[in-house]
Amino acid sequence: MDSLAAIVLAAGKGTRMKSSLIKVLHPVAGLPMIAWPVAATRDAGSETIVLVIGHQANAVQGAFRGAADIRCAMQEEQLGTGHAVACALDALAGFRGTVLILCGDTPLLRSETLKTMLTYHQENRAAITVLTALMDDPYGYGRIVRNSSGGVSRIVEQKDADTGEQEIREINSGIYCMDSAFLFDNIKGIGNDNAQGEYYLTDLLAIAVRKGLTCLALQTADADEIMGVNDRVQLARAGRVLRGRINRDHMLNGVTIIDPDNTYIDHGVTIGADTVIHAGCRIGEATVIGSCCDIEQNVSITGCRIGDDCHIKASSVLEDSELGEDVAVGPMAHLRPGTILGNKVKIGNFVETKKIVMGYGSKASHLTYLGDAEIGRNVNIGCGTITCNYDGINKHRTVIGDDVFIGSDVQLVAPVSVGRNSLVAAGTTVTIDVPPDSLALSRVPQINKEGWRLKKKP
Repeated sequence: MDSLAAIVLAAGKGTRMKSSLIKVLHPVAGLPMIAWPVAATRDAGSETIVLVIGHQANAVQGAFRGAADIRCAMQEEQLGTGHAVACALDALAGFRGTVLILCGDTPLLRSETLKTMLTYHQENRAAITVLTALMDDPYGYGRIVRNSSGGVSRIVEQKDADTGEQEIREINSGIYCMDSAFLFDNIKGIGNDNAQGEYYLTDLLAIAVRKGLTCLALQTADADEIMGVNDRVQLARAGRVLRGRINRDHMLNGVTIIDPDNTYIDHGVTIGADTVIHAGCRIGEATVIGSCCDIEQNVSITGCRIGDDCHIKASSVLEDSELGEDVAVGPMAHLRPGTILGNKVKIGNFVETKKIVMGYGSKASHLTYLGDAEIGRNVNIGCGTITCNYDGINKHRTVIGDDVFIGSDVQLVAPVSVGRNSLVAAGTTVTIDVPPDSLALSRVPQINKEGWRLKKKP
């Protein structure tokens, strides 16, 4: 196999997106759009990937910060695909082998398709191979005109096609393999004598044909793969396709997804076998979910690590949190970033946590806020408890020891600690540390005035 480099065209703004964000950075299934074709070229064996950038160049570069195989080439003016490729060649100085050229707005392209195309190109020692697809409605696409031996004689654009050529259903994807020597020697031979005054990469094929070089076309079996995303409608369609692929892979690996069409799992999520995902769930990138978990409907999870046998109940939201094994959360709970729950912890309905560590077997069953707290093992947090962690300027910590019972409607005014095996009575406001094995009780004495209501009646 020849050495392989790739050029990914990503300089255009994408005006049809009607967005302040450049088209190729719009997220699709958890990644910027351009990350998908870059990953496909990398998986296909590209040793060097050159991004041709222009609009929002710094942002595009930032999406690949630290990637050793990525180089960037600037296209100050967008003067066509041929001009874009010419801008990339300095970054490939000295390279010999095959150059893969594609656009950054093709997130559905598979590495397997690129590998098949590369093998076909190299085995036939072609100067150019273009990836094509058959479309029922090819309107707007360049048509592939083949010669009698099956090679490509030319690519004709929609506006230039005659009646017979417009009947051709095989279209140009804009994805090419090219011999590097041919590319370097002939890129400057492209002219801009056309209505747009632009330099078109397809003109290289005409040059190769004139020189008698081999020009091939390979049809992809799935026309969706070569779809370019140009507007929000196509962005949504690409997202559906990618999520379908992701969900299918999880199901084949032993995950039950009750309603795949209404389950939104990002790239890079790991889910263990025998876990059940119910309809309406969104699971964001960098999440790891163990085996035999039950994720009920309409749950949102982002950036979490969840152990085996956990039960996340309906409509809960989990962000950047860590759960041990056999943990129950919800329904309608909110775990904010920095939450760490030990094994067998229970977080109930309408409980919110933030930057807490909660030990084995502890529970907060309902209507509670726990923030900036360290909570020991086997602690019961009663309904309506609040850790008062913010004084208007600084955040303060609450520390609760093992085997503590916190009654309902308790306020813990941090910084404060409650010693192990203590009981804080319902309705107490804790403002000083509670020693171990103690009862903390802070209530205004109750006064009953008999007959008071009768005196107030008209």
